[in-house]
Amino acid sequence: MSKFNSFLETKVMPVAGRLAAQRHLGALRDGIILAMPLIIIGSLFLIIANFPITAWTNYLAEHPTLKTSLLYPYRGTFEIMGLVATFGVAYRLAESYKLDALASAAISLAAYFVVSPFTSYVIGQDPNTGADILENAYNTGLFTSKGLFVGMVIAILSTEIYRKITEMNIVIKLPDGVPPAVSRSFSALIPAFVAVVVAWGLRLLVENIGDFGSIHNVVSVLLQQPLTTLGTSLVGTIIVFILIQMLWCLGLHGANIVNAVILPVWLTLTQENAMSFEAGEPVKNIVTNEFNDIVFIGGSGTTLSLVLAMVFFARSQQMKQLGRLGIGPGIFNINEPVTFGMPIVLNPIMMIPFILAPVAAVIMTFVSMDLGLVAKPIGVVTPFTMPPILNGYIITGSISGAILQLAIIVVSFFIYFPFFKMWDTQKLAEEKGAATNTTSTENTVNM
Repeated sequence: MSKFNSFLETKVMPVAGRLAAQRHLGALRDGIILAMPLIIIGSLFLIIANFPITAWTNYLAEHPTLKTSLLYPYRGTFEIMGLVATFGVAYRLAESYKLDALASAAISLAAYFVVSPFTSYVIGQDPNTGADILENAYNTGLFTSKGLFVGMVIAILSTEIYRKITEMNIVIKLPDGVPPAVSRSFSALIPAFVAVVVAWGLRLLVENIGDFGSIHNVVSVLLQQPLTTLGTSLVGTIIVFILIQMLWCLGLHGANIVNAVILPVWLTLTQENAMSFEAGEPVKNIVTNEFNDIVFIGGSGTTLSLVLAMVFFARSQQMKQLGRLGIGPGIFNINEPVTFGMPIVLNPIMMIPFILAPVAAVIMTFVSMDLGLVAKPIGVVTPFTMPPILNGYIITGSISGAILQLAIIVVSFFIYFPFFKMWDTQKLAEEKGAATNTTSTENTVNM
């Protein structure tokens, strides 16, 4: 065991630590998280507009204007996800470089609009010829999760251009007496010009070479589609969850690191399901952002079952106390007290079920949804602290989701239990040994 721990500490942890600290991955993660509150707000109104009570759905059917108005907040949040993420990624990356983050974020948005294609709309007919009168406008569908990948690429590219030109000191400098806000805006002028010109050149290059038509199509074919295939198949999903758990075993926030790559894929599929649900059509995607919330009951590692084992079956005082401390946070999917208090990190005994329990939950969730036994996620994103069972019901819009989470808790309990008993027995022996040593010392002193 000591050799295994030594290998993890000396060989694996440094690599994983550098990956976690990589500024671009951090910016991707934090920038996308910026959109999460909006998505949760939109999900709330999506639930209200489609709440599964017959009397309510019939009432909305009789008053379609009311349903349309209830969906305004949903459209104003979900449907700008790509723009918000673009802004957020550029802001966080510039912040890590100690640049003007607001200017960088604004430049990235401008560059994103430059590379985004237009859509032609018929606005009338020529009274003389009868020909359609067309007007070009941005395809607002690309402002949603469909534009996430391009937005992230453009945000990183424009911010790196901004950084490079600023480091080369090719900026406009105004006298000291000029207000700082005005001075900063002029300092960003040349970097912004170069970033916009580069984005313009990329758009012209793609439109005139090959059959892609737009950068969005290039990214979709070369990046988004392969990642979607990997991240939504059963095998690919299992690999993703194993990576998350392995990083946690090293003391790193596995979800934050892996989500920097996979979250854009899952959020895109979340919005597809939300659009289908809002339109009254069957949802198609199983693995979405909410799939993660169904599996991780009690936090990463599906550790609520482990906490329940501590509360009801622990014999050692350490595990009993940890169970009492961990049950409250665990119900709200916060498991750091257990992960670092037990600990699970760098603990060869507990690392095994910590990986196996989520894998079992992934298989149960995927297969049951694929077979139609459990409803698929309807595109509703809940706060990560939403208690289990209720969370499963809201995510799927069906009691089957709640039953699935209950089944996951039971199966995870039996996966954790034998390993927990081994660890608990070891701690109990340590406590008895410490008590014996204390008694022997006291007797020696009394003599």
